[in-house]
Amino acid sequence: MSRRALVLGATGLVGGRAVAHLVDSPAYERVTCLVRRATLATSDVLRERVVDFAKLTADDVEPADDLYCAIGSTMKKAGSREAFRRVDLELPLRVAELAVAAGVKRIALVSSVGASAEAKSFYLRTKGELEDALAALPLTALHVMRPSLLLGDREESRPGEAIATVLARAANGLLVGGLRRWRAIDVDDVGRAMVAATTGPDPDPPRRIHEHDAIVALSRALPPPRAV
Repeated sequence: MSRRALVLGATGLVGGRAVAHLVDSPAYERVTCLVRRATLATSDVLRERVVDFAKLTADDVEPADDLYCAIGSTMKKAGSREAFRRVDLELPLRVAELAVAAGVKRIALVSSVGASAEAKSFYLRTKGELEDALAALPLTALHVMRPSLLLGDREESRPGEAIATVLARAANGLLVGGLRRWRAIDVDDVGRAMVAATTGPDPDPPRRIHEHDAIVALSRALPPPRAV
C-alpha cells in the first residue's frame, strides 16, 4: 500500500531535498508539506497546506503514515533562546503530537551531531530534548539524522560561508576514527537518507541514530525513483 507523508520544514535546505526524493519515491502516493505561505510547485503527488503555526489544531494535520521533520533555526536568526526553543522544540513536537494522533507511525528527524538533553550547549541540549520527546511518542520508527556541517546552496550565502564550505570539504579527510561523525555532509545525502531509512524496515527499538557514515550509506541505498 502506498504511503502518505507529512513534511515540516519543506522549504529548508534538507527539507527541500527530502521532498524531492519523497515525490520521486514509489512508496508514496501523497506528500503534504505544512507551510506558512504557498511557495511550492504542487502536483498530483505533492501538495502544500498553509497553516498558522502559532495556532495549530488537529484540523491542520491530515492523516498520514510518516512525518518528515526538517525544520530548524539558528540562535542568530531566532534572536533569543525562547524564540529558538519555539522553532526547534515546541513547534516540531506539537506537529508530531498532532500527526501521531492522525495516524503517523514513523518520524524522520533532522537533529545535530552532538545532540543530547544533557549537553552544556543550549543548541545541542534543545535538539536532544526534542529527540527524547519524540521517542516518548507511540512510534514504530524514529530515525534521527545527526549531521555535522551541512553543505548546500543557501539563499543567503555569504563569501565567508563559501570559504567555510571549501575548508570543510578539505578537512573531511582529516577527520578519522571517532571524529568521522563531525565530517561535513551534503544536504542531498541527508534528504535521501531520511527517505531510505523511513521506507526501510522498522528498527527495534524504534529510535535509531544515524551519524555521518550511516547517513551516507543510507543515501546510497535509496531505491530508484518511480517510473515516469
